[in-house]
Amino acid sequence: MIHRQLWLSRIHSLWAKAPIVWLSGVRRVGKTTLAKSLQDAEFINCDLPSSQMRLGDPEAFYRSLSKPYLILDEVHQLADPSRVLKIAADAFPQLKVLATGSSTLAATNKFRDSLTGRKRNLHLVPVRYDELPDFGVQDLARRLLRGGLPPALLAESYDPGFYAEWLDSYYARDVQELFRVEKRSGFLKLVESVLRLSGGQMEATSLANLCGVSRPTVINYLEVLELTHAAVFVRPFFGGGPREIVKQPKVYGFDTGFVAFARGWSDLRPEDCGILWEHLVLERLISDVGDVPIMYWRDKAHHEVDFVLPRGRGVVDAIECKWDASRFDLKNLQVFRSLYPEGKNTVVCSNVLAPFTRQMAGMEITLTGLEGLSL
Repeated sequence: MIHRQLWLSRIHSLWAKAPIVWLSGVRRVGKTTLAKSLQDAEFINCDLPSSQMRLGDPEAFYRSLSKPYLILDEVHQLADPSRVLKIAADAFPQLKVLATGSSTLAATNKFRDSLTGRKRNLHLVPVRYDELPDFGVQDLARRLLRGGLPPALLAESYDPGFYAEWLDSYYARDVQELFRVEKRSGFLKLVESVLRLSGGQMEATSLANLCGVSRPTVINYLEVLELTHAAVFVRPFFGGGPREIVKQPKVYGFDTGFVAFARGWSDLRPEDCGILWEHLVLERLISDVGDVPIMYWRDKAHHEVDFVLPRGRGVVDAIECKWDASRFDLKNLQVFRSLYPEGKNTVVCSNVLAPFTRQMAGMEITLTGLEGLSL
């Protein structure tokens, strides 16, 4: 079993703040395997009828436990999961609970109680760049093409059938069980369209025309994608400038392997790698920045900064993603800093081995690989 110390440490850190940790992430991202690697933990698979019977009387069940940690895998399968978790937090505060699910807590109406003050959220992203050595993977191109779901990443050969099967399972289990989406073909066409568009600006009307469904339906489906972690929406940052983009978000698919699959890539050319590298940087931001919103900036003259992190009091960090450090162009960052002069400037490149800082055009800019990215 691969020991994912980064995530195990975060679970224990969150348990120090609240008795329940909600571990979410797309199916087959490794939630169950991670949960099973916790020491001194009772593991309960809530998919099983026998487990649901054991939890029918939560108080009696909790009193019977001899271990300090409890894992409730796929907890949304219980009839009333919020009641089971609330009793644990309120009546057995010494017990630490890890509950897992493919979606955010808000995705299912079974959760009648939001568990405010009793839980912390942890989003497990696909295998991060800095975890690749733990998985025995040295080839970055393999991670970009296959993605970060362990079964695809570790397979002996590239298998496009894995991605098609995953999409069918995602619709049948995560989408149908929680949302009752009836138009399977329209929904899956939207998913494929989002994956092909990944990294670009999203326009709901164009997606509706492409998928053959109404604009309100597309908006509803996009919310489903966000709640189930199948897509990430990065909203525009703006401060009142007349030429800034203020409404249109960028959309990213959840995993580079699925983006490559949707675009029909069975191997990667150098020009393909840049957008996939941007996805890897975004995954790092999602798992590391906490409550800081991840945004992007663009103006009507098409100057754009890949990601910006508002830090408050006029301070905004800017992060650019470049596959090749030699191709970095200062112009977009210069335009952005003419409006927002305060904040760190970072360029994350695949071919920079150690971070270094330079003065460029009156700006202090740090070039780094993902290993050295400081947030």
